Amino acid sequence: MSQTSRLGLAFLDVGQAAKEFTHNEALRIIDIVAAAAVENVGTNAPPASPIDGQCHIVGPAPTGVWAGHAKAIAGYAPGGWRFIAAVAGMSALDKASGQTAAYDGTAWSIGAIKGATLKLGASQVLGARGAAVANPTGGTVIDVEARAAITLILDRMRTHGLIA
Repeated sequence: MSQTSRLGLAFLDVGQAAKEFTHNEALRIIDIVAAAAVENVGTNAPPASPIDGQCHIVGPAPTGVWAGHAKAIAGYAPGGWRFIAAVAGMSALDKASGQTAAYDGTAWSIGAIKGATLKLGASQVLGARGAAVANPTGGTVIDVEARAAITLILDRMRTHGLIA
């Protein structure tokens, strides 16, 4: 039986008997990954009493019925667990933290947003990190309060990752 290359959804074959089983299983997989929302990320043991529709991102060392499905999205439905192997670009809402978990082809990360720039409307708000800026020193007239304020601004910019 042939299937899709990314999610492994089975195609209906010509002359296939009981096509509804293949089609219904594909719908279950789509239900798990489309607008995915998981109870938690990185759990290695399945819950003792899973509920229909609950999904989890399996941890790196799964046990029990999850063994052999590290990093997959596990969704529970009638008949048992369905496992969808993680592929680069996959994402899911982590209900526990309220943040997005994203898979980069190697690992899941939670809450990290990647991009080259951030724009609000047509205005760029953030871009690539700028070079390091030294705290003020020297000068012929030293304004201690101004120097402290400038140093505080630079520290905040470093804390937020805007400058090195």
